[in-house]
Amino acid sequence: MRSIRLIALPLAVATAFALPLAYAQPAPGYTGPSAAAATPAPAQGQASGYTGPSSVQLVTVKQLLDTGKDDQHARLQGRIVSHDGDDKYTFADDTGRITVEVDAKRFPAGQTVSAEQRVELLGEFDKGLRKTEFEVDRLTLVR
Repeated sequence: MRSIRLIALPLAVATAFALPLAYAQPAPGYTGPSAAAATPAPAQGQASGYTGPSSVQLVTVKQLLDTGKDDQHARLQGRIVSHDGDDKYTFADDTGRITVEVDAKRFPAGQTVSAEQRVELLGEFDKGLRKTEFEVDRLTLVR
């Protein structure tokens, strides 16, 4: 009896062909300005998660940039003012701006986020020699 052996492409190779499309589009829930001139796709479902209060400290962008430590958990409140390609966005509050990394699944399911909408970001500060950004674990709309 002969057996048939299927050869699967490594994930890195398979996704390499899809990456150019992913880099060009903002997350489905974001409707503000974009450096990548793409039309937002319809919102997709998001895994449910905790949406209650957090004991993680609320800080400003200036505080985070001036005194934040690498891997520090923090909360920011302000606006996502532009899409900068891939999953990178510019976030601003009254004290400054910072690059934030927001996976599409972090945007609220069934809702859009415009550049005028206030949001709260819960995540981790990534402070390195070449880049400083905020990696978002949860994005909620502020009413």
